Amino acid sequence: MKSDKLQNPLLFDLVDERADYQNKVALKRITLKIRQGEKIALMGPSGAGKTTLLRLLYERSQLPLNGYQNVLNEVAYVDQHYALVSQLSVLHNVYMGRLDRNSTFFNLRNLIRPQKTVLTEIELILTDLNMEQQINQTTGTLSGGQKQRTAIARAMYKGGNLLLADEPISSIDVQQAGAILDLLCQNAETIVMSLHNVDFAMKYAQRIIGLRQGEILFDQPTPHVTLTMLDTLYNP
Repeated sequence: MKSDKLQNPLLFDLVDERADYQNKVALKRITLKIRQGEKIALMGPSGAGKTTLLRLLYERSQLPLNGYQNVLNEVAYVDQHYALVSQLSVLHNVYMGRLDRNSTFFNLRNLIRPQKTVLTEIELILTDLNMEQQINQTTGTLSGGQKQRTAIARAMYKGGNLLLADEPISSIDVQQAGAILDLLCQNAETIVMSLHNVDFAMKYAQRIIGLRQGEILFDQPTPHVTLTMLDTLYNP
């Protein structure tokens, strides 16, 4: 095993963490280290605590230094419910990924009439996601898969070193899902994402964390994860 001096910088160091969700204990006794450059898949049945863990990591990423490397403003988040403004266009929703990086005047100007450089950058991302035809369509009129791709486009436009993604391909067909995961892995240095598709988790993650009833059942490099472990995770 490598010494800490030879390993990538530590982004998160959780020790015996607990978190509640909707007045219920969602995570208990979570001890977890995440290092820069890792591609991690969170797996487990519905209600296992995957969403709560991703939200916890996002909240911690926004705090000042507290025992781990601060990644403030360097994290993009893909919400499983998309978190789009339905009355606004795809263009505007994607642009919102960078609202915190610019002045209020700059943002208002670009929301009214986007600069050519801004428009071109967003168009390129949407083209990669096969969404360029919907750029001026309000997100409230999109299909579930199109909404999810818009949320992904916003995260890609946000950029940063860390991507937290909650079921980012749940509404996307298998063929497109693989291409989207390729894009995400190319664009983000460190990824923590929840996935239900075992094949995708085994292909795109270097490390798999199995969650059940708010606890970590296993945390292993992907090659060490067996079908027996997965069966126990989903069918105890």
